Amino acid sequence: MSFWEYLGNRHQQLLTDAFQHASAVFQCMVIATVLGVLIGVVSYRSGWGGSLAITSTATVLTIPSLAAIGLLIPLVGLGVAPTVITLTLYGLLPIVRNSIVGLRGVDPALVDAAKGIGMSRIARLCKVELPLAWPPILTGIRVATQMLMGIAAIAAYASGPGLGNEIFRGIASLGSANAINQVLAGTLGIVVLALLFDAAYVLLGRLTIPRGIRV
Repeated sequence: MSFWEYLGNRHQQLLTDAFQHASAVFQCMVIATVLGVLIGVVSYRSGWGGSLAITSTATVLTIPSLAAIGLLIPLVGLGVAPTVITLTLYGLLPIVRNSIVGLRGVDPALVDAAKGIGMSRIARLCKVELPLAWPPILTGIRVATQMLMGIAAIAAYASGPGLGNEIFRGIASLGSANAINQVLAGTLGIVVLALLFDAAYVLLGRLTIPRGIRV
C-alpha cells in the first residue's frame, strides 16, 4: 500500500489523533503561559530571583522526556495526567526566560511616568509593563509550542493522546507492510500542526503588537 492510499484509508483516525495532539499541546501551553508569566512577574525585579527561576525551569529540560513520563506513571497513572504534567513543565523555560527579559527591558522612564500619574503597582504592570514585554513573551510561547509538538509524541509511551500513537505503532511493527507509512504519517502530521500553530502565532502577533513596537 502506498503512503497516499494509507492516508486515504486511515484519514479519520489520523484526524482524530491530530486533533488530540493539537488539543493537548494547546491546553498545556495555556497552563505553561499562565505559570511562566506569573513566575516572571514575581522574579524579574530580583537578580537572584530571576536567575533561580530560569535555572530551575532549565533543569527540567535536562531530564529526558521519556524518563520524565516514565517517572510520573507510578505517581499519576497512564493517560492524560503524565502528558499534561510533562508538557507543562517542559514549556516553562522559554516563557519564564522571555518574560523576565521582556519585563526587565521596559524603559524605566515609562514606568516612572505611569507612577507619576498615580497608577498603582498592579495597574503599571498590566497597562504598561506587560504590554511592552508582550513581544518577547510571545516569542517564548512560539518556541515552547514548537518544543512541545515534538515532545507530545512521546506521550504515547504512557497511553497519552496524539499522533505519537501512530509513530509508536509503526516502530513496534517495523518490517510490516504499513510500518513506514505509520511513522511517516505521524511525523508529517506533527510537522504540519507545528507550522499551523506558528502561523497562528504570527497572526496573533500582528493583531496584538502595535506596529511601532514590532519595528
